[in-house]
Amino acid sequence: MNYWLMKSEPSTWSWDDQIAKGETGEGWDGVRNHQASNNMKAMEIGDLAFFYHSVNEKQIVGIVEVIELYHPDPTDASGRFGMVTVKAVKPMTKPVTLADIKADQRLAEMALVRQARLSVTPVSADQWAMLMDMGDTSL
Repeated sequence: MNYWLMKSEPSTWSWDDQIAKGETGEGWDGVRNHQASNNMKAMEIGDLAFFYHSVNEKQIVGIVEVIELYHPDPTDASGRFGMVTVKAVKPMTKPVTLADIKADQRLAEMALVRQARLSVTPVSADQWAMLMDMGDTSL
C-alpha cells in the first residue's frame, strides 16, 4: 500500500463535500501539474491519502481511499490530464496543521514541506504513522 496527501481548497471541494459523496466517492479532478498528475498515475486501488484543506486552513482533516485508478479528467479540454476517484474513510480526530508538521524535524523531508505548491504528494509509511499519531487517529 502507498500513502499520499491530496490538497483541496475547502471553498472548491471540502472534506464535508467528500463525505457527502459516500461510497461512490468523487473524481479528484482539476490537477494540471505534471508531477502531481504522475503521482496520481502511481496510485493503486486501496491506497490511502490524507485530505488536506489548503489556503487559509492548511491542515490535514481526513483520510480518503483510492477506489478508481487514473482515468481521463472530463474537466480537461486538452485531454492531457486525468484523475483518480477517492472516497472518504475517516476524519482526523484532531486536524494536523502545516505549522505542526513544520515544527517536527522528523517531517522536514516530507514533500508537503519541500514542495509546498504541489497538490498531490507521496507520504512515506513512517511519515504516515507520525501524522496519524499527531492527529490521534487510527484506522
